[in-house]
Amino acid sequence: MKHHIGYAIALCSTFTIAPPATATEGLSANIGVTNNYIWRGVTQTDNNPAVSGGIDYAMESGLYLGTWASNIDFNDDATTEVDLYLGFGNEVGEFSYDIGYVYYGYPDGDDLDFGEAYASIGWSVLSIGISTTANSDWSSDFGDDIYVEANVTFEILGDAELGLHFGSYDFNDGLDYQDYNVSISKSGFSFLVSQVSEDEIDEDYKVVISYTYEIDL
Repeated sequence: MKHHIGYAIALCSTFTIAPPATATEGLSANIGVTNNYIWRGVTQTDNNPAVSGGIDYAMESGLYLGTWASNIDFNDDATTEVDLYLGFGNEVGEFSYDIGYVYYGYPDGDDLDFGEAYASIGWSVLSIGISTTANSDWSSDFGDDIYVEANVTFEILGDAELGLHFGSYDFNDGLDYQDYNVSISKSGFSFLVSQVSEDEIDEDYKVVISYTYEIDL
């Protein structure tokens, strides 16, 4: 389950909610495939493949909204995740920022839906972000569960990107943990190795291979 490890250890990340702050105004879509849908270091598909897709609309002002969906497997009745999000991103001098809200919905799940408020700031190759539970179908209220992360991304070998990630999840009523990953991306392809700090969650590192195709509509 994505959100509350104390609620269920079985518990994205292979996708990014927000388009770049400098996004060109217009409608776009994406479709992706991966051998394992990982979100904050934890598999969302019981270590099985996933197919995903989304639609986004970005304005030159920095306002954006969209939806994204994927198959999931929590070893219960839930089979589908559908996310809705709204945010605002822009640049001030050498800095970029992004704030927004995302709703994680599970149409065939039982008491799984929740929302998060998020914010991030970026400078050069570094970005730092924070997300917190805003509402949930279980006991977590605003500010109860907090995820902070730091990401470094820079170009290597021309146009390939090397990414380094560290995240820390602090639960009001659950098992806190940290996740780490390193990735290489180019032309829609991504190779990622991910690990979490708690063996109770997952004692093995994950190797994730993904491809995402972007479409301007």
